[in-house]
Amino acid sequence: MTAAKVLAVRYLAGASPALCQALGAPAGYPCLAMVTADSDDPTYIALDAATKAADVKVIYTHSFYAGAPNATTPHAGEVIGILAGPDPGTVRSGMTAALSALEGLGFEEVGGVPYLAHTVSRTGAFLAEQAGVDEGTSLAYLIAPPLESMYALDAAMKAADVKLCKLYAPPSETNFGGGLLSGTQSACQAACAAFAQAVAAVAERPIEE
Repeated sequence: MTAAKVLAVRYLAGASPALCQALGAPAGYPCLAMVTADSDDPTYIALDAATKAADVKVIYTHSFYAGAPNATTPHAGEVIGILAGPDPGTVRSGMTAALSALEGLGFEEVGGVPYLAHTVSRTGAFLAEQAGVDEGTSLAYLIAPPLESMYALDAAMKAADVKLCKLYAPPSETNFGGGLLSGTQSACQAACAAFAQAVAAVAERPIEE
């Protein structure tokens, strides 16, 4: 696994009210924590972990076009994420949880093809909103290059009792694709395994005759 790398972290103990409003921070959440990293999807999973660890909200995220290998500056990477919290200690706790979660997250690779097949056993507020499910729902977070992602997503949905909650149609900003599937934790794990196997099948024999 190639673990995601944190590139920059900064805190604002009392951000400008105008900035908070523009970013969508709710009233009473004036403190911000910002992070950039070289891999977007692991970062989104890590930011979701922050919402389970502290009273913080993910108010802004965005993947950068073409991905980390084409980053415009040394600390831009592939993604930015911003948390908002009611006080400096809380927002720091949330970011600490995100950074800790990020240490164990990254893309696998098979035959030169990178992919992410990760089971989120219990969603926090961020991924629950993204997927349109209740907090605490299990999700299979599945990402791969364009063709591989669609082929493997189909295999994942056929392998387990899961529901397609969100499709990341290729190409994304980083030229990948994938989706979020919901189900029981075991079903999500089975979907992840099927996704990985399908990506490997394409990597081994890309042209089907």
